[in-house]
Amino acid sequence: MPRPALTETTAAGRDPRPRPAGPAGADRTGRRSRRRGYEAVSGYLFVAPAVVLFAVMGLYTVGYGFLLSFARWNGFAPHWSWVGVQNYKDLLWANPAYAPRVRHAAGHTLSVMIAVPLLTVLVSFPLAILLNSAKRLQGLLRSVYFVPYVTSGVAVFFAWQYILQPDGAVNALLSAAGMGSLAQPQGWLGNPHTALPTMIVVTVWGAVPVALLMYLTGLQTIDRSVLEAAQLDGAGWWRTNVSVVWPLVRPITAIVVLLNLRDSLQGFQTFLVMTNGGPGDHTNVLGLEAYRLAFLKELAPTLGLASALGWLLFAAAVVLALVNLRVLRSKT
Repeated sequence: MPRPALTETTAAGRDPRPRPAGPAGADRTGRRSRRRGYEAVSGYLFVAPAVVLFAVMGLYTVGYGFLLSFARWNGFAPHWSWVGVQNYKDLLWANPAYAPRVRHAAGHTLSVMIAVPLLTVLVSFPLAILLNSAKRLQGLLRSVYFVPYVTSGVAVFFAWQYILQPDGAVNALLSAAGMGSLAQPQGWLGNPHTALPTMIVVTVWGAVPVALLMYLTGLQTIDRSVLEAAQLDGAGWWRTNVSVVWPLVRPITAIVVLLNLRDSLQGFQTFLVMTNGGPGDHTNVLGLEAYRLAFLKELAPTLGLASALGWLLFAAAVVLALVNLRVLRSKT
């Protein structure tokens, strides 16, 4: 009578049937449970400082600021004056001292939000194409274009101020090139007509390095066979980049646009250092206006107004993010 063939496990001397857990098995299970418990406790202890810091500096601050947006306070009085939604009304239409300034700053902010993302994409994407195709000095060129991001912001902004002054390098360069009629006798930041466009150019100069790095990363992930297939179909350099490469890096473009929209909406450091909103209020933006209401009104009770303006900016940022995500999902 033929014997049944042995399985591999049986042949190796191991019984595939589960055995009842004895004292040794229970001991191993207990040690494994204790070790997992120690690991969990250790993990909680490691993340506890970050969680506590976030709870104190994040959640508490956000909640405190939200409550403050419904109050009138100068930061030194012992108690708040609860005013409800009056701060929001004052900022939007009710108070003639604040509402026109906020609307004026909103127009400047909107100009920056349109120009900065658009110019950043128009500059960084072709630059990334050229750098990605460079065969020599590629690393050096990438470092050169990334320098604006790693340099100290305040120092660079002061340097830009000197460059844009009436006797600065920009006017001197235009005069040397025979285009002295374009030079600005008041300086590029002193002329009300050129101050905001100049600030947009400086902001784009600071935003290009990160966008360039993101585009370079995206370009290096594109399958070469796709580009070779386009070239075999007769597509030239321009057609390949416009019809093949650009659609493939569209998610990166969406991220670049979203990041620059957020920075344009909430950022104010560049404007504070270089122009402080001037000349007049021609470079005043909403972020700078919120900073003024919070810290540059001496003892006026405007902290609630500043907090309310900050929450309006936050709501606008959330709406923009949702719109951007919706557009991104519809395109991919």
